[in-house]
Amino acid sequence: MGNTGTVLRELRGAQKTAKGVSLYSRYVNRPAGRLFAAGAYRIGLTPNQVTLVSAAFTFAAIASVALVRPSSGLAVAVYAGLVIGFALDSADGQLARLTGGGGPDGEWLDHVVDCAKMILVHTAVLISFQRFSALPGEGWLLLPLGFLFTAVLTFCAGLLREQLGKAAARPAADTGTAAPVSRLRAVALLPADYGVFCLVFLLLGDPTAFRVGYAALAAVHALFLVAFLAKWFRELRALRTAD
Repeated sequence: MGNTGTVLRELRGAQKTAKGVSLYSRYVNRPAGRLFAAGAYRIGLTPNQVTLVSAAFTFAAIASVALVRPSSGLAVAVYAGLVIGFALDSADGQLARLTGGGGPDGEWLDHVVDCAKMILVHTAVLISFQRFSALPGEGWLLLPLGFLFTAVLTFCAGLLREQLGKAAARPAADTGTAAPVSRLRAVALLPADYGVFCLVFLLLGDPTAFRVGYAALAAVHALFLVAFLAKWFRELRALRTAD
């Protein structure tokens, strides 16, 4: 493969469908991931190595939340680490599709890192609340635990929906045309996007603003969880009745 421009064109051609993807992932995270994937390709990194680099940025940012007293400088550093880690999380899959170097091991590693990220980021917020924040009441310590429960259940239920759906669905006929991508759905999914979640850490220097923003996102994610669970259950039941 030739220069970086050629690599980027190949990556765009190997892009996953935009169906079910929020505007942030479609127009910010995936394009950033393409740039990282092109750079990784040029220096000879494997998809699994990119996954590990992504984990390093993400876990360093998360550790900072738990270990460092909140400040404006920390807020920017944490946000940058989380966002770069998220873009690299997109880059590993794009690089795998470009090179044909993906496999079950890479998919497994990617999911392990994603799950660890979800658990640790809310655990870090809990530790930060306990160590550094003058909370209005101890009940606020339950907030990160509730957000953690919501995030992990959404992740696990969505993964099971995908795998069970693949096992139960009959091969669909190829009509030659792709289903249209709903712009309204892409906008509606923004509050549930991890990239939007990362934005709340820009408020880390103001404990009250961060706590309120984090609580608002927790409530929104809980509502999305209820909607997703109902939707996925209906879809899987429809697959059963179609047999």
